[in-house]
Amino acid sequence: MHVRARQILCLLPLLLVTVVAVRHRSVLAEGFGHLRHAEWPWLAVAAGTTCLTWVAASFTRQGAVVQRLPGRRLLATQFAAGAANHLLPTGLGASAVNLRFMTVCGVPLARSSAALALYLLAESVGRLTLLAALFVAFPDALHLGALLPDAAVGPLLLGLGAVVVVAVGVLAGVRRVRTAVGSFLRTALCEARSVHSRPSRALALWGGALAFPALQAAGLAAVGQALGLSVPPVHMALAYLAATCAVALVPTPGGVGSVEAALVVALVAAGGPAAVATAVVLAYRIITVWVPLVPGALTLGALVRLKVI
Repeated sequence: MHVRARQILCLLPLLLVTVVAVRHRSVLAEGFGHLRHAEWPWLAVAAGTTCLTWVAASFTRQGAVVQRLPGRRLLATQFAAGAANHLLPTGLGASAVNLRFMTVCGVPLARSSAALALYLLAESVGRLTLLAALFVAFPDALHLGALLPDAAVGPLLLGLGAVVVVAVGVLAGVRRVRTAVGSFLRTALCEARSVHSRPSRALALWGGALAFPALQAAGLAAVGQALGLSVPPVHMALAYLAATCAVALVPTPGGVGSVEAALVVALVAAGGPAAVATAVVLAYRIITVWVPLVPGALTLGALVRLKVI
């Protein structure tokens, strides 16, 4: 039964890819159509930066845990995790794959969970740091009124406040939850101290956390150049970071749908024509999501079959 379950898990990623591709076939057709009219050298740059994001993610993952992880398997896992991330709600697929990988490598579950939380924190801090730095350097790059209407600010703050109140209420009222959270936080803080006591781990963690969103933003800017979007590349990068931060709370698989919409709005807010911005976003998502999806799913199945995860 165990062998049969593993065989099913090997085939499941390809099945999910097929389902997602069929659901978004019109987007795929339009995106590939735009790529035919693009400047290929810039598309090659976008493809190269996409490949480097998996390297950056590998450095960040290694930096979040003291134990040394096998390098080539770690890189393959990040490639496979990218596919899993686009098949499950945002962040869940990659987190599950990496958690399993670390436990197979002999990292205890508590420390694996702490390393996962540290990675997510570092990635968020890195993305917000880049966004803040670009906002300070280019304060007029985005028209924030178009990106976030005033009418949306109140409901957004109200929703965030409600989440905080519910979380505090659960922690205060359920002793078992409070105990579990306290234990996890102690483990996470201990792991963070151990990681930062090693300069090589700290450099990998924070260097990768800054490089990952920077490479993603550079990829969008390269596609914008390929399709002749009349927005400065740095402004496109800023639009990308703002859009991805805005959709981080939307639990759609890989941000499919929500990311495209937010990116188009952000590029228009940066001064780009709506039609060209839409073409850029569709072409960018083809390169970064749809083209790697099938080989990523095959890699995921192979890693399951080889018991790497």
